Amino acid sequence: MKKKAVNTSRVPVYRDAGFELYNAETASAAFAGETDPEREPGIYIYSRYRNPTVVAAEEEIMKLENAGWALLTQSGMSAIDTAVSIFQKGRELRPWLFLSEIYGGTISYYELILRKQRGLDIHIFEPSDGRYNMDEFEKMVERIRPEFIYIEAISNPMLIVPDAAGMISIARKYGSRIIADNTFATPYLWKPLEDGADIVIHSATKYFSGHGNITAGVLCGNDDSLMKQALNYRKYIGHMISADDAYRLHDQIQTFELRFVRQCANASAVATLLEKSEMVEKVWYPELPDHPTRREAAKLFGNKGWGGMVTLDFAGSDKAEKKKRRDDFVKAVSEKIRLIPSLGDPRTIVLPVESVWGVKYPEPGMLRLSAGFETTNVLLETISSGLATL
Repeated sequence: MKKKAVNTSRVPVYRDAGFELYNAETASAAFAGETDPEREPGIYIYSRYRNPTVVAAEEEIMKLENAGWALLTQSGMSAIDTAVSIFQKGRELRPWLFLSEIYGGTISYYELILRKQRGLDIHIFEPSDGRYNMDEFEKMVERIRPEFIYIEAISNPMLIVPDAAGMISIARKYGSRIIADNTFATPYLWKPLEDGADIVIHSATKYFSGHGNITAGVLCGNDDSLMKQALNYRKYIGHMISADDAYRLHDQIQTFELRFVRQCANASAVATLLEKSEMVEKVWYPELPDHPTRREAAKLFGNKGWGGMVTLDFAGSDKAEKKKRRDDFVKAVSEKIRLIPSLGDPRTIVLPVESVWGVKYPEPGMLRLSAGFETTNVLLETISSGLATL
């Protein structure tokens, strides 16, 4: 029976595990094409290789990051694994350099997997007084000549913004590549590829999805040779997102900018409110004048915004009092602001820093807040009421 065209404007969900190849000649041509894979194949073979629904969602992210290609994976961590692993070249491997202030999962990954299991030469560059010293950074890059440098546009949870464009320039000078995790900044605030980054990573679970109901990751770039390596790695390791998740992500991306602009505005309002409270000792938000990297953030993001994340430390005469105020606040606001270990959700959520980053940030009064896109006045009233109970 002849298939009838359907007058829908939506991308179909292709749940096929394997696609019909019709005859031996078609099968031969399809598999021959995998020796030099394209982002969108002429003939689909198997959904672990490529899937039309996934490709459609990837094309939406390409538009956002102004990228020549994008590859979706099933989580942010699988996107990180794909991005860094394509630079692993056996015994010819040069050192890999990571900034110290990055996502805790990435730190655990390079400690437990890259160093302990794979035996790779991992170097770390740390900030001084809350900022990255660019002279010292260049000295390290010149000395170790890393294969790549891994940076985050806004660090988690202290919201440190590096001189990213300067780091990319230094990397180029010494023949190093740049991988940029752009999850917190998003392409609304910064497009790393336009400044010369080689690969951009997102946990698409966060702002791209924006509803806390999809786990996904993505890596983007312009270099076709890197894309082909990443395609092969994703295919053979199995880092492929499902067609159903890609379909939902494709829809949710359409509202990304509307959501994120509101989240940035809410975060700014929350930071201003918290800074005025006697119950709060310290607030970290790149917009605030006393943030160590406000200058870097202003340079990188222009006047577009400062991100949707705020970190605070409750006041107290000792650690016990600070911890009690943190816990009392979390309890007081729990009906409207929940404790969820993620970010970028529709409603504001919080996460105790000590509970997650204990060894690195052991201060019991610290709380990370991810601003949602709920009505600003309602959000501020909830936070003000919570502070009043303290």
